[in-house]
Amino acid sequence: MNNEYGLLYQQLISMVEDERHFMPNISNTCALIYGGMKDLNWCGFYFIIDGELVLSSFQGKPACVRIPLGKGVCGTAAIQNETLIVADVHEFDGHIACDCESKSEIVVPIRYNGKVIGVFDVDSPIYGRFSAYEKEFFENACDLLQKSCDFDNFK
Repeated sequence: MNNEYGLLYQQLISMVEDERHFMPNISNTCALIYGGMKDLNWCGFYFIIDGELVLSSFQGKPACVRIPLGKGVCGTAAIQNETLIVADVHEFDGHIACDCESKSEIVVPIRYNGKVIGVFDVDSPIYGRFSAYEKEFFENACDLLQKSCDFDNFK
């Protein structure tokens, strides 16, 4: 992990190490990342509730509240259970535009007890903003949350 993201990751560890409840941890994760990284215009979490992704903690402009599984970048990442990096969201078939200023996006599945329970979504107003460095950082951050938080009662 590069130095910039290594420091953010250490800050994230410090924030979540003594807290098991997922809500303050995901809220602080959004605030830390949104405030600590350049060229972002949205970051937040969606969780699967009753068969669809439902908006949770986030930073940025108001967002889509519900996203069907398999639809858009978020719904596709959840169904495929893999991180998706989209350099140009306008090229992604079925992209859901919550903010017309978003140009690129990365979505990381959130897993708990071996299954996908949601996604972490980060958008940028810059084309091609996300690379392998961000992928590694966001996946590590989501793994940390999965290990640190009790998601048993997230609904």
